[in-house]
Amino acid sequence: MSLLSTKDLVPGMVTAEAVKTKTGQLIVNEGVALDRRLIERLHFYSIREVEVIESDVDEDKAEEERLAAIAAEETAKRIAEEAAAKEAAAIEEARRIAEEEAKRKKEEEEKAKAAPKKHEEFVRQSSASYVQKVVMSDKFKAFQISYTQNCEELKKAFENYQRDHILAPKTLMLTVLEILNEHKFTTIELFDVLHNIRTIEDSIYAHSLNVAYIARVLGKWCKFDKEEIDDLTIAGLFHDIGKTLIPKTILDKPGKLTSQEYEIVKMHSQMGYDLLRGSGLNARILNAILNHHERCDGSGYPNKKGDDELDEFTMVIAIADVYDAMTSARSYRHSLCPFMVIAEFESDGLQKYKPSVILPFLNRVANTYQHNRVRLSDNRIGTIVLLNDKQLSRPILQMKDGTFLDLLKEPSDVYIEALI
Repeated sequence: MSLLSTKDLVPGMVTAEAVKTKTGQLIVNEGVALDRRLIERLHFYSIREVEVIESDVDEDKAEEERLAAIAAEETAKRIAEEAAAKEAAAIEEARRIAEEEAKRKKEEEEKAKAAPKKHEEFVRQSSASYVQKVVMSDKFKAFQISYTQNCEELKKAFENYQRDHILAPKTLMLTVLEILNEHKFTTIELFDVLHNIRTIEDSIYAHSLNVAYIARVLGKWCKFDKEEIDDLTIAGLFHDIGKTLIPKTILDKPGKLTSQEYEIVKMHSQMGYDLLRGSGLNARILNAILNHHERCDGSGYPNKKGDDELDEFTMVIAIADVYDAMTSARSYRHSLCPFMVIAEFESDGLQKYKPSVILPFLNRVANTYQHNRVRLSDNRIGTIVLLNDKQLSRPILQMKDGTFLDLLKEPSDVYIEALI
């Protein structure tokens, strides 16, 4: 057995004992034959030395791999140093957000006691009650810290590729998914934290993380195999990388975009595809990045492709992208209730997306919120007791007085406005 510096490791060597981080996180088990991916993972976690069982490895190949490992170690070291410098800031930011939310709630309660509520104020505060349950939970607070760090890691991955053309998508995917494994969210818990994790100051990186998580869930609902689900996760992470090439003055513009500005923004999917075309990502991931704004009825962009030119893989990314955008707060509106989003899909989305993908998605999302209390647009309160297959956004509710209300038989201006 030999104790080797991580930079001297080459594929084919076998670990003599388990490799763990300083905090005890298992990186590689004992008796595992190292390959390039595992060596990259050791560099990523700043593991300096590894006990290995000596084996015969081709010397020329070993030297080549050693040089590659040195380059990877330098990259990992730079990333680790940047992450360490920002970790304290990320934790502090999470604490600040929690304190501001508590302060805001207190101010709203004081206002409510001092004066009658206007209808708009009533709507906003009633909507916040469900949000409040989510954001004040221990799971949300713990997740928020990891999520903020992952946004930074994704940002650095984008920057590293643009600067050095170095991309390690599977390593990034595993790092991002670790927080899901750690927190063990149910589907409803995951959707709830993703709806509420961000402020109105949205970012490319937060949205990309959300799309990766939602696409992974939808891939499982559509019975994709493990390799396809992992590829969906990577496609979600990188689907909007082209937006990093759009001027921030346009992306961050608070008001409505001009037609010329909107045309520039619409270029981001083509720009992302062109940027990553030489990265080694497989064709279906690249096609999803290029086509995630295309629609089956030909109404999308950048190339107005039709149904026969789009695959289910791309449709998963497209639906995850739209769902996350609509359920997230914007400067010009609050986040939309999931049932309002389902209604939007039902009104014009069923012809825009492949039925084999959109129907399982809408069914599963609607079922996720079965038995939840909701507030209607006319301020009545009820509990969802049965979904209507003909229109999932308009279920049957049991009202406070015990009666039942079938939203299919109600006027169109009566709809589910918020979860409470």
